[in-house]
Amino acid sequence: MPYDEEQSPTPRRLARSNLMVAVIALAPLTMAGWLIWQAVGSAGPGAPPGSVVPPPSRSATATGSAPATSSPAAGPKPSASAPVSSPTPAPPTPTLPPPGKGPLSGKVVVIDPGHNPGNFDHSREINKSVNIGTNHKECDTTGTSTNRTSTRPAYTEAEFTLDVSHRIVKVLRDQGATVLLTQDNDRPWGPCIDERARIGNAVKADAVVSVHADGSGVGNRGFHVILPAQVKGGAADTAGIVGPSRELGERIAGRFVLATGSRPSNYVGGGTGLDVRKDLGGLNLSKVPKVFVECGNMRDPQDAALLTNAAWRQKAAQGIADGISTYLLG
Repeated sequence: MPYDEEQSPTPRRLARSNLMVAVIALAPLTMAGWLIWQAVGSAGPGAPPGSVVPPPSRSATATGSAPATSSPAAGPKPSASAPVSSPTPAPPTPTLPPPGKGPLSGKVVVIDPGHNPGNFDHSREINKSVNIGTNHKECDTTGTSTNRTSTRPAYTEAEFTLDVSHRIVKVLRDQGATVLLTQDNDRPWGPCIDERARIGNAVKADAVVSVHADGSGVGNRGFHVILPAQVKGGAADTAGIVGPSRELGERIAGRFVLATGSRPSNYVGGGTGLDVRKDLGGLNLSKVPKVFVECGNMRDPQDAALLTNAAWRQKAAQGIADGISTYLLG
């Protein structure tokens, strides 16, 4: 078991007398072992004396990005003085597929499915702090879910966002757009909010949309689109994206109403369906037009009935895709 700060460290000192006895007792055995090794050879039985076994080669991982590591049982134990943290997955290198044919050919869109189904099993990783320019926030969260009923299990936000995102991708690709997902349940957890922003920046996306569902109180209904506020600090500087992001958000809000029949939120945005925020790292760190879409409130029974309906999710995806298309086409 890895050591952490909550465990008592293993005693590191022996009594001086006991240590001297152990050293004296082991010395003859050590010399004998060394002589046998020299006579037989380190390469094993049948090898010429003095041959040395080369270290086993380390095969690349499935992605080819890093060598495989040895089993924790075979390696040294971590120090008792510091907690062990799981390594952060290396940021993926976005690869753009060839452009399609259609009115959106040549346009690059990034769809960001909020959260990740694997986040539930990686609380330590997603709770780590990341810098969003103006302050620090947790890497990611598990998201919300619908309430479990006697006839229906809870439907998680992470499941919802992936389903709607896949539908958006298909609509846009059918129109010729080049579309990337920040995650497709193809990684154990995350990505962190800062990495999500970097993916859109790296491909110089024409538009980025982060898909979500809210987890507010019963009676709070409707959708809203979150727009970036004017912020500047550290790596955050939204001056160049506030205007175009608002236009993108307004287009999506209008088309979402037409496609789904849903009303703008009755608890956020004053009935406009638009909300400006400065505390979201995915917006603060973006260098390209980006918005979040909260498609409804998973904790309200009426909204939950829509969000769990596949036909409605297709309408939601169509509305978001139509908003993106009208924005890109001007």
